[in-house]
Amino acid sequence: MTSQLLPTRPERLDRLPWTGLHTRLLGGSGVGWALDAMDVGLISFIMAALISEWGLTSGEASILASIGFVGMAVGASLGGLLADRIGRRNVFAATLVVYGIATGASALAGSLIVLVVFRFIVGLGLGAELPVASTLVSEYAPARIRGRVVVILEAFWAVGWLAAALIGYFVVPSEGGWRWALALGAIPAIYAIVVRRTLPESVRFLESRGRTGEAEAAVRRFEEAAGVEPVASRPLDVAPKPHWKVLWNPTHRKHTIALSLTWIGVNFAYYGAFTWLPSLLVAEGNGLVRSFGYTLIITLAQLPGYACAAVLIEKWGRRLTLASFLAGSAISAIAMGLVPNTVLIVVAGCLLSFFNLGAWGALYAVTPEVFPTWLRTTGAGTATAFGRFAAMSAPLAVPLLNSAGGWPLIFGAFAGAFVVALVAALFLPERAGEVLIEQ
Repeated sequence: MTSQLLPTRPERLDRLPWTGLHTRLLGGSGVGWALDAMDVGLISFIMAALISEWGLTSGEASILASIGFVGMAVGASLGGLLADRIGRRNVFAATLVVYGIATGASALAGSLIVLVVFRFIVGLGLGAELPVASTLVSEYAPARIRGRVVVILEAFWAVGWLAAALIGYFVVPSEGGWRWALALGAIPAIYAIVVRRTLPESVRFLESRGRTGEAEAAVRRFEEAAGVEPVASRPLDVAPKPHWKVLWNPTHRKHTIALSLTWIGVNFAYYGAFTWLPSLLVAEGNGLVRSFGYTLIITLAQLPGYACAAVLIEKWGRRLTLASFLAGSAISAIAMGLVPNTVLIVVAGCLLSFFNLGAWGALYAVTPEVFPTWLRTTGAGTATAFGRFAAMSAPLAVPLLNSAGGWPLIFGAFAGAFVVALVAALFLPERAGEVLIEQ
């Protein structure tokens, strides 16, 4: 058999059935993902508590909410580039340590300035983790179900946000409860040991860096788990060195812009709505505990949204699934701004939660498929970074929008952001069932 007819190692992985090793990779990455979501979600409840306990103004609360996204933007960009240079697993583990320690330390903060500094450091770790973890899972998942697997990974976000809502409901309202909530956020630093010791490094990364012995060993472990006999492979060319400027050359520019705009729209609307939701409900005359309870109900609607997206992502394809959920998100946002009472707000909020998080799942599925292996996390991290800057601006914009026009203007702006994301998503590539691009 000539080398031209031999499969590459990534092609050998793509042909395998789902195995227990795939499940361990998905579960191990998913736990890290859920811990990330728990940390991000907690700040919305802590912010509402500190407005009462520390007497924060809406502007100070906005700064507290936004500073983490500044860190996430920086972390996503740097983390993506590092993951293309030193490996997905190493960066994944390092990010857990960074944001876990910083979150635990922030429980001791005695002033807003100290808490803001720690939240920036937390953001560095959180921002770097998400594009790296989704890329690692995507690069091991069989091609025929890759999108569904990444949506399931993203569904762990709902688990983490639900954990945050439960902590917010049961722990934060008590005296000093927000400190205990942040102390729980130190768990990721411990979990980093598990990630470093048990999760495999990406075969595609190893191959692109010329580390063929390690790549072969990793492929064989998955083949043995599937009961498949190893075969010879044809090598891939050693990849060029990744750099941000490559994303803007004629080959990648269109997709870089489309992906970045999609991330910007989704981030602005999601974090603007859900970071401020508990505080907005309190401002509507609901007590702290009742508002947290309503937020918990709305959060539960994320789970069926992910489940629906996981089914449709391989049937409808990436673009149509993403565009459909973004359209549903825009309509739900408009409804949330126009409904007249709290009960209907909760109903509309559940619909927004359902469609928005389904869109997140589809977006995370398509993101690792846009760029070749050697540039994959650099591209994913850069697009994510643009989204995090939008996430940073959203909490700052909400008080201004609320003063100018109340709920209709707030959620009308979010609906507009979803429309921008929808249009941009139509320019993304459709690679459902295809092998990931290597060069």
